[in-house]
Amino acid sequence: MLYSIARAAGFLALVCPTILSAALPSEPLAPTVPWKSDGIYQHNKGRDYGCSHGRKSRNCWSDGFNVETDMDEKWPDTGKMVTYNFDITNTTMAPDGFERQMMVVNGQYPGPTIEAEWGDTIVVNVKNSLTNNGTGIHWHGLRQLRSCQMDGTNGITECPIAPGQTKTYTFKATQYGSSWYHSHYSVQYGDGIVGGIIIRGPATENYDIDLGILPFTDWWHVPIFTVNAAALHAGGPPTADNLLVNGSMTSGSGGKYAVTTLTPGKKHLLRLVNQGINNNVHVSLDGHPFTVIAADFIPIIPFTANSLNLAVGQRYDVIVNANQTVGNYWLRVGTGGGKCDGPNANAANIKSIFRYEGSTSGNPNSTGITLPTGCYDETNIVPYVKTTVPRNLPQELKLSFSQTAATNNLVQWHINASAIQIDFKTPTLQYVIDGNDSFPTTDNIYVVGEAHKWQYWVIQSDNSTPPLPHPIHLHGHDFYILDYAQGAQWAGDTSRLITDNPIRRDTATLPANGYLVLAFESDNPGAWLMHCHIPFHVSAGLGFQFLERQREILGSIGDLGGFKDGCKSWKAYERNVEGGFIIGDSGLRL
Repeated sequence: MLYSIARAAGFLALVCPTILSAALPSEPLAPTVPWKSDGIYQHNKGRDYGCSHGRKSRNCWSDGFNVETDMDEKWPDTGKMVTYNFDITNTTMAPDGFERQMMVVNGQYPGPTIEAEWGDTIVVNVKNSLTNNGTGIHWHGLRQLRSCQMDGTNGITECPIAPGQTKTYTFKATQYGSSWYHSHYSVQYGDGIVGGIIIRGPATENYDIDLGILPFTDWWHVPIFTVNAAALHAGGPPTADNLLVNGSMTSGSGGKYAVTTLTPGKKHLLRLVNQGINNNVHVSLDGHPFTVIAADFIPIIPFTANSLNLAVGQRYDVIVNANQTVGNYWLRVGTGGGKCDGPNANAANIKSIFRYEGSTSGNPNSTGITLPTGCYDETNIVPYVKTTVPRNLPQELKLSFSQTAATNNLVQWHINASAIQIDFKTPTLQYVIDGNDSFPTTDNIYVVGEAHKWQYWVIQSDNSTPPLPHPIHLHGHDFYILDYAQGAQWAGDTSRLITDNPIRRDTATLPANGYLVLAFESDNPGAWLMHCHIPFHVSAGLGFQFLERQREILGSIGDLGGFKDGCKSWKAYERNVEGGFIIGDSGLRL
C-alpha cells in the first residue's frame, strides 16, 4: 500500500433464566433508532426482561438489555469513558526469532487490547512517533454510528496523522463482541500496528473464563512496504515467511510457540481473529471441538465445529470446554493451501500450545484432525436476532483486473473499470464539508441518498479476473449475505436470494470468479469504504466507497476540529518531504 514513505524504501440458545414476573420497560432505557418502526424491517424485538449477567446467565446483561436486544435499535448508555493512549513508534523486534524493523503500538506486538463494556464511550489518543510515515487507526467492524470522522480511514474520513502529531478518536460502543484495530495507512499494519478490541456484553452460551483475543497473522521477514512494492508489479501473490499466533511462532531463527492456559473443568471463551495480510487460516484444537457463539460482532445460534476457517478480518467467538485429560494440546493452524491465497513458507509448522493448569511444560504429543484447505466462509451462521430482509433487485458492481505492461507490469484491480486512488490531502469528508458534489472518478464514490432504505449490491468478478477469492469488508455497517456462488455470473434471479434471517457479518468472502450479493440499510450517514481486506489488493485499487446521506452527515457527527487540524498538519508534512511526497499505491491499507 502506501508508501507514505517519504521516499523510504522500507509496508467469529441459551435463553437466560427468564424472570417471568419482571415487567417489560414502559419506555426505552437507552438511545433508540426511531426508523425501525417504518414497516420495512422485521425481527424478534427481544423481550429485554431484567436478569443478571453471570457465568450461568451469560445471555443476560443489564436492565433492558440482553442477547435478544437488537444492537441496531438500542444499546446501553453506561456514562463511562474508557481511555487509552497509543504511541506508534519504529522499533526492532523478533516475533518468530528473526529480528526485523517493525512499527508497533506502545512498544509491544500485538498492540494493547482495548477493553470496554457495551455502551461505554471509548477514547484513544494516538500519537504518531514514526520517523517518516503518516498513520491512522481504524476500529474494524465498529459502526461509528454518528461518528464517521472517527473511522480512521486515511483519505476518506481523515487525513493521515503526520509524524509528531496526535489525534483523539472518540466513539460509542453500540455493539459488543470481539474485533481488532489496525493502521489504515497503506500496508502499514503488516509491520505491526494492530491490536485486539473486546467489548464485553451478553452471549448465546454460558462460559466460565474469558481467555481474550487470539490473533493470527501471516508474517514477512522484510518490511511489508517492500513486499508490497514488488507485489504491485508481480504476476502472483508473495510468499509469506511465517504465520504468527498471538504474535509468536518458531522459525529457523528461533522463536517460540504461544501458550494459552486452560483451567480443568471450566468452559473458556476464546476470541479468534484473523489479523493477517494474505492468508486464510484454518484453526482446530486437538481433542477440543469449538462451540461457536458469534461471527464478527453478530451473536449466533451456537453450533459445534472441529475446525474453523477465517478470512482476513473475520472473527469467531468460541467456547472451549477443558474436559479432557490434564496435559498439553496443539492448536493447529493451516492456510488456504497457497492456491486461493498466498503461499506460506512455514505452513507445515504453524501451531500454538494450550496447556492445562497442573500439566508439565514442553511441547504436546496430542493428535488432531487433518485441517481442510481452501478459502471459503463458514455456512452454519444463524443470527440470534432474526431479520427478514425485503426482496429486491440488486445493483451490480463488476470487479476486473489489469496488468499494464506499459507501466512496468503495474497490477491494478478495478471496480467498474476504476482502480481506487484517494488523495490524503482531500478526504471524502472534506467534499462534504465544502458541499462539493463533484468527485474524482478514482475516488470510486457511489452515492446512497435515501434514508432508512435497503441497499442491494452484487459484487461480480468478471471472466478476466484471476481466480482468487477476496475478503470483502464494509465500514459503517454490517451486511446481510443474500446469495453467493463460485465460478458463476449473477443472472438477476431474485428467487435465489436468502432473505429470511440471512447470514450477517461485516467481512465476507467473494468467491473466486464468482459473485456475492449483499444488503444493508442506509441508517448511518457517512463516507464508508468497502474493500478487499488483502492489503496487496486494496493497494492495487480494489476498493470503493458509499457516500451515505451526504446532506445529513455534518449534522450527525458533531465537532470537526480534530479533522481540520489533522488535515492542516498533514498538508504541511507533505509539503516538506524532501524530494516530494509519493503515495505509491491506492493510499489505502485495509
